[in-house]
Amino acid sequence: MKTVRIVYWQENDGMWLGHLEAYPDYMTQGETLDDLKENLRDMLKTLKDIPLVRTHEDMAV
Repeated sequence: MKTVRIVYWQENDGMWLGHLEAYPDYMTQGETLDDLKENLRDMLKTLKDIPLVRTHEDMAV
C-alpha cells in the first residue's frame, strides 16, 4: 500500500480542510475527517491525470 502525506486542520465551524503535501495548491474539505480523507483520495486520482500540475517532493543531495 502506498502512502502520501496530508496536511489538514479543523475550522471553527467544524469543517475539515486539507491538501496533499505534494500538491499544496489544491485544497479540499469534508464534514468529518473521514470525509476529508476520502476527498483527498479522489483528488489524488484526478491530479495524476492532469498535465502541468505543480508538485514538490524531498530530494536527497
